Amino acid sequence: MDPGKFIADYLNGGNLQGGMTTLCHSVLQEHSHKKHRMHILLVLLCVCVAAAPGRTSLPTNGESMRNTIHSIISIAQITLVHIKKLRTKLPVAPQIEVIIPPIDGLTSISHDLGLLDNALQNPFTELLSQIQADVSSLEGRVRSLAVTMNCPVAAKPRGESSDNLFPDSHLYLTLIKVQHYLEKFLLNKDKLKVC
Repeated sequence: MDPGKFIADYLNGGNLQGGMTTLCHSVLQEHSHKKHRMHILLVLLCVCVAAAPGRTSLPTNGESMRNTIHSIISIAQITLVHIKKLRTKLPVAPQIEVIIPPIDGLTSISHDLGLLDNALQNPFTELLSQIQADVSSLEGRVRSLAVTMNCPVAAKPRGESSDNLFPDSHLYLTLIKVQHYLEKFLLNKDKLKVC
């Protein structure tokens, strides 16, 4: 099989299944007789195309960022479901007002999620372990996206030890903070595209 014809067929959307084995076999045979750069490149092409299922390729940077943003949004939505499910199991809490910081971009989101993650690791919030795992995962993905986009990201905030005299109040307050923050975050998900 002519390698040039195979490559032209491939670039024009032709079927790779039939000619791939024949082409690779003929290129490898010719390569054993001649040492040309073109044949080395064709061998590499054969390996790359044969290793990829169908005609898939690595995602572009834009596709990768879209996938990461979609993943972040999904985790936030799932976390809210976990919070609402947990709240149905807890006694009805009094109305608590919390101040949610502005959602400016990846830098602030990463910082705020780090603070919430620390609050969820408090020994008085043991019931919130699933939510803590969700927020920790969310913070890690946001931090990774920020680094990918060359945004300034500070070190993750350190946890504070707390000797809370009112553990139930602390649990409710932490749960409300996380819920309100994630609801506001989802309303401002476009901020995942800016530092």
